[in-house]
Amino acid sequence: MAVASGIIPLYKPKGMTSHDCVNKIRKMLHIKKVGHTGTLDPNVDGVLPICINRATKIVPYLLEGSKAYTGIISLGTSTTTEDMDGDIVTCQSVQEPFSKEEVESVFRRFTGTIRQVPPMYSAVKVNGRRLYEYAREGIDVERPKRDAFIYALELLGTSSEYQTEIPFRVHCSKGTYVRTLGVDIGQSLGYPAHLQTLTRTHAANISLQQCLTFEDINELVDDNPRAIDKELISIGDGLSMYPSMTVTDEMAAKVRNGGLLKKPEDFQKERITIYNRDGLCLAIYHHHPKYQHLLKPERVFAIDE
Repeated sequence: MAVASGIIPLYKPKGMTSHDCVNKIRKMLHIKKVGHTGTLDPNVDGVLPICINRATKIVPYLLEGSKAYTGIISLGTSTTTEDMDGDIVTCQSVQEPFSKEEVESVFRRFTGTIRQVPPMYSAVKVNGRRLYEYAREGIDVERPKRDAFIYALELLGTSSEYQTEIPFRVHCSKGTYVRTLGVDIGQSLGYPAHLQTLTRTHAANISLQQCLTFEDINELVDDNPRAIDKELISIGDGLSMYPSMTVTDEMAAKVRNGGLLKKPEDFQKERITIYNRDGLCLAIYHHHPKYQHLLKPERVFAIDE
């Protein structure tokens, strides 16, 4: 009997790539359809939602959501990768500590819309190649600036002064380079900087407290892979950022076949999720481009056997 569909709220440990985690889940659960919802660097730990079976169809939607992180900015040293993994580029001794008020003043400059230059060691494509490919060959290329949005940036700790380590919490939009954010904050304080540590604490409506370690999963599925079913986050819960509509059995059959639906009078959002009477999420619908009173399917989910 196959494992059900849903989202595994995985805690990714340091030292593994996101792809490593996908491969490990495939082997542990003996399934092929597995996908992660946003790459985490090997030295970053924390929330990595893993979609399995028909839930892999919602990966693009989960990628759209905001993320939250905690970390430590190290002042006085910059690196090639903007984190602890890179070679040291510059060093400068931090002579005097900064007051809490001085750091918070700089943090306020980095809230709202900010513009970032992606790090050379990133997956951004320039002329058809990833930036990290250029970096490994020692080729410097012009990097396109990108906008990101910082919803909140908070200084952590109870100290009144900060010198070489700046602990922080950030809530940011997709596509934000937190490594670059740390470097830019350091520059605003007058020093080279890199990220010393980084943990993702929230992604795709999943918090760190909800996560399972590989040890937890291994213990659950040691005798029966289906034991993971009760720990899965449903497709519907994963798409809870969208409004929903429950349809009759007759309409549910129409939805499964990709039929059009009448748009609710008060519907103003971009997308809506469609449920049957049993509470199963059947599909995602959106506005019909030609007929304004109708909705058309954007993604229809198969039913687990």
